[in-house]
Amino acid sequence: MFEYEMHQMRAAELVRQADHRRLVGEARKSRAAARRSARDEAEGPVSTPLRKIRFTRTA
Repeated sequence: MFEYEMHQMRAAELVRQADHRRLVGEARKSRAAARRSARDEAEGPVSTPLRKIRFTRTA
C-alpha cells in the first residue's frame, strides 16, 4: 500500500509541474505577442530614403 501512495503523490507532483510549465509557457507567449504588437504600433520614421549611400561615388 505504501508504494501505491508514493506513486499517487509522485503522479500528483508531476501534474502540478506540468501545469506550472504550461502556465509559464503561456505567459511567455503572451508577453512576446504584446511586445510584437507594441513594436508594430510604435511610430516609425517619417520618411525613409530609398537607398542609403554610405560612400561617395568614385570618379
